[in-house]
Amino acid sequence: MTNLRLNARYIPFAAALLLTLLSAVTLLFTGSAWVLLVFLLAAGFSALGVYDLRQPRHAILRNYPIIGHLRYMIESVGPEFRQYFFESDRDEVPFSREIRGLVYQRAKGVEDKRPFGTVESVYASGFNWLTHSIVPKTIKDSNFRVTIGGPDCTQPYEASIYNISAMSFGALSANAISALNRGAKAGGFAHDTGEGGISRYHREGGGDLIYQIASGYFGCRNEDGSFSAEKFAAQARDPQIKMIEVKLSQGAKPGHGGMLPASKISPEIAEARGIPMDRDCVSPAAHSAFSSPREFMGFIAQLRELSGGKPVGFKLCIGHRREFMCLVKAMLATGIAPDFIVVDGKEGGTGAAPLEFVNRVGMPMLEGLHFVHNTLRGAGLRRRIRIGAAGKIVSAYDIARAMALGADWCNSARGYMFAIGCIQAQSCHTNRCPAGIATQDPKRMLALDVGDKTARVTRFHKNTLHALGELVGAAGLSHPSQFLPYHFMFRSKNNEFLDGNEVFEDLPEGFLVDGSDHPDLQVWLDRWTRASPETFVAERMPKNRYALS
Repeated sequence: MTNLRLNARYIPFAAALLLTLLSAVTLLFTGSAWVLLVFLLAAGFSALGVYDLRQPRHAILRNYPIIGHLRYMIESVGPEFRQYFFESDRDEVPFSREIRGLVYQRAKGVEDKRPFGTVESVYASGFNWLTHSIVPKTIKDSNFRVTIGGPDCTQPYEASIYNISAMSFGALSANAISALNRGAKAGGFAHDTGEGGISRYHREGGGDLIYQIASGYFGCRNEDGSFSAEKFAAQARDPQIKMIEVKLSQGAKPGHGGMLPASKISPEIAEARGIPMDRDCVSPAAHSAFSSPREFMGFIAQLRELSGGKPVGFKLCIGHRREFMCLVKAMLATGIAPDFIVVDGKEGGTGAAPLEFVNRVGMPMLEGLHFVHNTLRGAGLRRRIRIGAAGKIVSAYDIARAMALGADWCNSARGYMFAIGCIQAQSCHTNRCPAGIATQDPKRMLALDVGDKTARVTRFHKNTLHALGELVGAAGLSHPSQFLPYHFMFRSKNNEFLDGNEVFEDLPEGFLVDGSDHPDLQVWLDRWTRASPETFVAERMPKNRYALS
């Protein structure tokens, strides 16, 4: 019996061989087309079984010829099965069905209301909510704007408070980029190019662009990959470019570079990035144009001058908090400050990244935003520098909460991807995106109708800001910029809840530089003392495990 059970795994292979033999004999006598079809199928399975037994890579297939392929087939469609058959409306993987459904409805302009009451666990630890006013207001105009541009900026930008976050052409298809940009043009909001340069599809739509440059300097690089001031100026002075964003890091893979193999570089990608097609394209983890905080401030000033005085800022996910303080000290030492800082959270998205980086590297957005906001307050720079926030900001509530904790505006990547039809298949890195969004396959991207998706992008933006206006009015306010931490409550353990000021307190203006005694802020002051405007390298660590006592 034991031998029979062990050999049962070969039954499908044996059956295929037997059916091949029987159908071949029958075909000799009958010549039937149906028998020929059976023979071809059986012979194909038999050949597959022989291959499975001889191939060295997969032990499963050698032990289970033919039938072992079912395992790999089921595994390949596992995310789709979980999403459509097993996932509840509130399971986050990484966006819940409830949130995706909200975006689809607002993008299509259909009913987005919910019946019967909340399904949230309102007494669970981590739940948070907005406090409302007994005297709510009616907000008639929800086209909320913010002016970005400090005292050294001669071309400030009047931006929407909800824009399209960085997604490169190459990661996204031509049709996806075109729909996003045309939607931004129609809705009056901005589209971040991502680090992949400015493609013809960004330009054709005519929407406002935030030109992002990263360590690869795509669109403004020399042949050796270094920064080209001449090429940057030619790009940045285009009237369609409204702001310049230097990417220091992104939430999903901070501190990680990348490489685009030569085999994946199309003529259009090469054109947008300014790279050759016959070699791999490397994006280093670190910039080559600067290496110290003071040098980075000089680079920001150079970009502002080369762009003709447009707002220049940088994007980062917070890692070593002292290093961010090094940047702020360099701002004070040089008198040069960025016009804006975009804080990305580790919950941010990406086309592909190592699992360890996606799950375990970088600070989440709320904590990172709170830290940047209070560091600038402590240095006396907060009124001069605008802050943007990114990282799973999809609903009006997400925007309101981020603005309460220090953001002046918000960006979203995956929210707008959902608006143009993303189904969260999580196959962005395979070039087989079923919605034609995250792919360079010309046949797949044709499935994305630019005209229809353009309208959806515009509607999603408009309806989300309308919902935000209703939240603003419910709180008795006139503009989202008036949200403060105390407008939100956060439930902690044991069913207790805290005022937002207790969880995310606004620290005193100038406390890092005014010399006042703040014993309750000693951790902040100690980190500030260890920060230097000259180098990112720590002169001393707070604790050294090898130091002698």
